[in-house]
Amino acid sequence: MLGRLPVFGLTSTLGRVRDRLSGAVIATFLVGSLAIWGFLTLAGEMREGETRAIDERLMLIMREVGDRNDPLGPRWLEEAMRDVTALGGFTVLTLVTIVVVVTLMRARRWREALGMATVALGAELTSDVVKLVYARPRPDLVPHGSYVYSNSFPSGHSTLSVAIYFTLAALLAAGAVRRSSRKMMYAVAGLVVLLIGVSRVYLGVHWPTDVAAGWALGSIWALIGWRWLGAPTTGEASPTRR
Repeated sequence: MLGRLPVFGLTSTLGRVRDRLSGAVIATFLVGSLAIWGFLTLAGEMREGETRAIDERLMLIMREVGDRNDPLGPRWLEEAMRDVTALGGFTVLTLVTIVVVVTLMRARRWREALGMATVALGAELTSDVVKLVYARPRPDLVPHGSYVYSNSFPSGHSTLSVAIYFTLAALLAAGAVRRSSRKMMYAVAGLVVLLIGVSRVYLGVHWPTDVAAGWALGSIWALIGWRWLGAPTTGEASPTRR
């Protein structure tokens, strides 16, 4: 009887690991499938011109009534939106990625460093290629509040911000003890991503469907990063979980 106890304990442990892995695989499949479906649906509707009406309606909501050349709200809000949109720009996200990767390398966390770099580069390359494939012009409904030089679909700011900020949140969450802290990290990442997306429409440089497609495309890379880092979740057991 005593000789069977270690085997029984090992079997129970393997069962828990299997259940956790099964849950992570299912979550990965569902979220990944939803992101791919969402992107392809938006891309198809956009190419057929079916999104033009809703795009214009949503963009004009962010303009003063009777004057589409004037963004909604006071002048300081327009300036704040430029500050927010910079958080999803190439320069800021490149600096964030470099700092994170170098920090991880100094700590000899090679796997995480490679994962972060892969997600950032992959999201950037994917966004650039897809922009070339769909070649959607920038919005012509309102004046642009920020300088732009590439095609419109999908939003590169949205794609990269989802991929990088959520991968960073996963990195930080993996080292957090409390469940509430892990949830907070993902919530902050989500808020930053949301504000960046809104700022792109507010400044008139992207249609809302560009932003939504960028979120979907970026989610695929964020999911890759999440799995690469071992699929840390907000519900893992810990001694001081609250």
